[in-house]
Amino acid sequence: MADDQAGHSASAVQPAAAPTRNNERRMQQRKRLFAILGGAGAVVVVLFALWWLLVGSRYVTTDDAYVGAEVAQVTPLVGGPVKAVHVHETDMVKSGDVLVELDPADATLAYQKAEADYEATVRQITGGTATADALSAQVSARTADLDRAQAQIQASTADLAKAKLDYDRRASLANSGAVSGEELTAAKTAYEGAKANLAAAQAASAQADAAKKAAQAQFEAQQALVQGDVSSNPQVAAMRAARDSAKLDLDRTVIRAPLDGVVSRKQVEVGQRVAVGSTLMSIVPITQAYVDANFKEVQLRKVRQGQPVTLKSDLYGGGVVYHGQVVGVSGGTGSAFSLIPAQNATGNWIKVVQRLPVRIRLDPAELAAHPLRVGLSMKATIDVSKSGSPDNGG
Repeated sequence: MADDQAGHSASAVQPAAAPTRNNERRMQQRKRLFAILGGAGAVVVVLFALWWLLVGSRYVTTDDAYVGAEVAQVTPLVGGPVKAVHVHETDMVKSGDVLVELDPADATLAYQKAEADYEATVRQITGGTATADALSAQVSARTADLDRAQAQIQASTADLAKAKLDYDRRASLANSGAVSGEELTAAKTAYEGAKANLAAAQAASAQADAAKKAAQAQFEAQQALVQGDVSSNPQVAAMRAARDSAKLDLDRTVIRAPLDGVVSRKQVEVGQRVAVGSTLMSIVPITQAYVDANFKEVQLRKVRQGQPVTLKSDLYGGGVVYHGQVVGVSGGTGSAFSLIPAQNATGNWIKVVQRLPVRIRLDPAELAAHPLRVGLSMKATIDVSKSGSPDNGG
């Protein structure tokens, strides 16, 4: 009986001790698990801190970036019907390649008329030079006539003085009877004739002087029209400018590519009549493309002009990496320049993080190897650890 009671006591103690040991093991496992989790969390925090210090704080990234280019609009400078179109959509063209030809008939006639007007003006001015030479000769002849008339005045004055002296001498002797009346009358007649001759000589001199002045005025007027070289004459210069303008209009009937690029948005066909300034097509200079990357305003604190940028395009995937430089930061957000700007002076205003476009210049060699198209999306990463330039426009 005693043995049975001892057996029952031992069996009662063993079930009570077993749950206690299990609980202790669970608590130890839980502590180890929490320790492992805490250690892993600490490692993650340390690794993240190291990554942020060594990598994350050095770069800002956005995938809100798009390819752009200074697209050239091809517009005619003269109007007319289209004679020929030498390119098609997506064609690659070089600067100076012929794109469109307009019918040159009207421009050719206008140029020929301007050329004829120019030649006529040159001949007119050349003839005017000869006329000026003839007028100069007339001035010399009128000068000689005036000199002759003045000499005649001098001679008539001397004759008048001699005739007056003879008349006065005979008049003083007439009372004594030493001179006959007939001789006195002849002396008086000679004296009056000398005065008349002097008056006639003076009139002739005045007439010669007037003729000389008229000839001189005509000469000076003609000289003013033809003075200098024929090529520098104002009338000739005006006709030459009109001729050159007509020649320029004729040359402009052939429309050429303003730069290297791809033909896009072609809107011209043969037979169409185009007006001055109408858009015929666009030329996209894909070798001069740039990227506008829209970064959040909180990412731009360290962005500076000249900092290096790496970019990837969805067109080529991650295997092709472009390199560029920050050109500058836009002067405003897209919403600020929108047609209807945002109005935030209301009570229900909610702050939204804004984005600013950052212009990035691409490496021309990489663009030539892997051309891009306007509007393609890019992923841009700026290395803000580089100093760049202090003037970033932002």
